[in-house]
Amino acid sequence: MNAKTLADHIRRTVAGPMWHGPALTELLTNVSAGDANTRPIPHAHTIWELVLHAASWAEIVRSRMTAAQTPDPTDAQNFPPVTDPSAEHWKRDLARLLRAYADLAADVALLSDEELAREVPGRGYSFREMFHGVVEHGTYHGGQIALLKRSLEEQR
Repeated sequence: MNAKTLADHIRRTVAGPMWHGPALTELLTNVSAGDANTRPIPHAHTIWELVLHAASWAEIVRSRMTAAQTPDPTDAQNFPPVTDPSAEHWKRDLARLLRAYADLAADVALLSDEELAREVPGRGYSFREMFHGVVEHGTYHGGQIALLKRSLEEQR
């Protein structure tokens, strides 16, 4: 898969369309800050936590494109905490998710096949594999978000 196609897959993970069902923005449409911060399934992450997690990993992957080597993320980088559960901050964090994937897709689109084949420093896998992982990661958490939304609806 060439860089432009891979970049399109990254972009569509958030913006759609996806062949399997709704993309992340479709899943998050009409989710309120209150619902996003509710834990309908005990011990599961909230929708908001998953949004921050997905955004954070798109940012981490983007930083790995230019860094000589990056350490593993801290717990706070892996699952950033919801610091202010207001509607304003929910809107801000949704924008962060969109921006993180859009910025990553834009950077990936510029890569050559040789750059995609290179190994990510210190990771043991290629950049191409890492970018596929971003798509898989976003899709996986989209499924979790869909289940959390269904749980919220059933509890009403």
